[in-house]
Parts: sequence; structure tokens; C-alpha cells
Amino acid sequence: MDFLQSFLVFLHILGAAIIVGIWFAKIKNPTVMPGQFHAALLQLVTGLLLVGLAEMDDYDVNHIKIAVKLTLALVIAVMAFIGQRKYKKGEPVSKGLANGVGILTVVNIAVATMW
Repeated sequence: MDFLQSFLVFLHILGAAIIVGIWFAKIKNPTVMPGQFHAALLQLVTGLLLVGLAEMDDYDVNHIKIAVKLTLALVIAVMAFIGQRKYKKGEPVSKGLANGVGILTVVNIAVATMW
């Protein structure tokens, strides 16, 4: 079970790194790339699995923190989905949408590490 949890944490962190890394790479001309949407889905799935594992191990889960992180993750995923659809159609992606995906991911990381 420890290996599974460690692997899920690895994937969860990797998802955040992909989102923020692409955002930093495109910071001068912000856009949303399809990889950011896939990474957002990776974060959602691994986050839910990590909470499920913690509940199974009778770990004292902070449900308010999880609710905040889940809400942020859902917003990020929806924004990344909208942005990647526009990107694939060749339509311009607004700077607010592109920066929102990156900034909210950084906020979600801050919530995870500082709360």
C-alpha cells in the first residue's frame, strides 16, 4: 500500500509540474496546451485516489482542505478543457484563461503544502 500511495503522490506532483511548466514556458504568449488539460485530469484522479487511500487507512483527513483543493482542481480542469479546445480549433486563448490555469495551479500547490 505504501508503494501505491508513493506512486500516486509522484503522479500527482508530476501533473502539477506539467501544468505549471507549460505555463512558465508560454508565459510571454500565454495559451493553454492540451497537455495541461491531461495533467489536470491526472491531478484530479490521483488526488481522489489518494484521499480514498487515506480514508481506507483511517487517516484523519481534513475534509475542508480536500473540498477546497477539489474545487480548485475542478476549476483548473474546466478552464484547461476550454483553453485546449480553443487551441485545437486555432482560436485565440485569452491571457486571463491561460494565466488562470497556471495561477490556480500554483494556489492549489500552496494550499497542499501550507495548510
